[in-house]
Amino acid sequence: MSPRHIRHGFPWVYDNELVTDRRSRAIAPGTIGLLEDAERNPVALVAINPNSRIMARVLDRDTGAEIGRAWIEARLLRAFDLRSRLFEAPYYRLVHAEADGLPGVIIDRFGDVAVIQPNAAWAEAMIEVLSEALVAVTGVSTVIKNASGRARSLEGLDEESAVLRGAAPDGPLAVPMNGATYMADLMGGQKTGIFYDQRPNHAFAARFAPGARVLDVFSHVGGFSLAALAGGAESAVAVDGSEPALALAEAGAAAMGAEARFATRRGDAFAQLEALAAEGESFDVVICDPPAFAPTKKALDRGLRAYERVARLAAPLVREGGLLGLCSCSHAADLGAFRGASVRGIGRAGREARLIHTGFAGPDHPMHPQLAESGYLKALFFAL
Repeated sequence: MSPRHIRHGFPWVYDNELVTDRRSRAIAPGTIGLLEDAERNPVALVAINPNSRIMARVLDRDTGAEIGRAWIEARLLRAFDLRSRLFEAPYYRLVHAEADGLPGVIIDRFGDVAVIQPNAAWAEAMIEVLSEALVAVTGVSTVIKNASGRARSLEGLDEESAVLRGAAPDGPLAVPMNGATYMADLMGGQKTGIFYDQRPNHAFAARFAPGARVLDVFSHVGGFSLAALAGGAESAVAVDGSEPALALAEAGAAAMGAEARFATRRGDAFAQLEALAAEGESFDVVICDPPAFAPTKKALDRGLRAYERVARLAAPLVREGGLLGLCSCSHAADLGAFRGASVRGIGRAGREARLIHTGFAGPDHPMHPQLAESGYLKALFFAL
């Protein structure tokens, strides 16, 4: 990595790209430092973590900047202004890490509550300042720190979540999205409690919902199925391995008055797809939104085989002329590789398909133009 890449906007410096010594290796994780080139010219202010493969994260290329509350508030205000233009209601991802100028920081907003994932050591070290700035910019009364996830372990951080401001919600919160109501468990659910990134893809699939029978596999809290019910589906079935997630999906359907049209099946998704085929079931719309099968490059081949298997098992369940939606949140599997695996699986199932739409994460999940990892989500919709 050359200084030119940093000056042109690349936000990371790996440990094997830096000249370090015993003193620099002893720097406390989260320390703010000055990155210099070989000629000792200043390049950027960086957050340092000797315990991470990403040893330096660029905070500001203005080396005269002061990284404190005012700096954080300015970044938050920029992110807040963008979301306020995009969404009428305050339910969205407020900060999407590097793409919003706050490396390693995820903040999701749920009305009067915000959930922070400080996935970089500098954010963990400045969590109180970050929390204060968040309240000042948005006016939320409750701030929760969610410390779960693989990203924090890669930074050498703990898994201790906490309520930083206000009081923990008394049970799941209702989240309106695409006309549906989702129930988010902000204290015990996956990630921050709900996945906002699929919002535009939920909306696209819901166009095919009126009068349809819908199958939502790897449903989590009912992402595609509840949007389909809001869109006029005759019925929807959610399949997931998590009993708590399915309970939240059922609560969401009940909050919408759609419980009579909603059913769940708990179990391994692959086994459930096979069982539904054995039962002779068919659906007008089938959506599969699995977890990341290829979270790293080492897992890519195995992950692509898993995506192909999902497509092969799901395609036979789609009625003639129906819609099959296949999703991937694996940044290691780029769009071309994922599309290839999906098409192979559909072909192996003996079905013919037209790819009618390719979807990505919503605009509250901006992509850093020089960081492919920030454009992780792909959604392919086929007419079979």
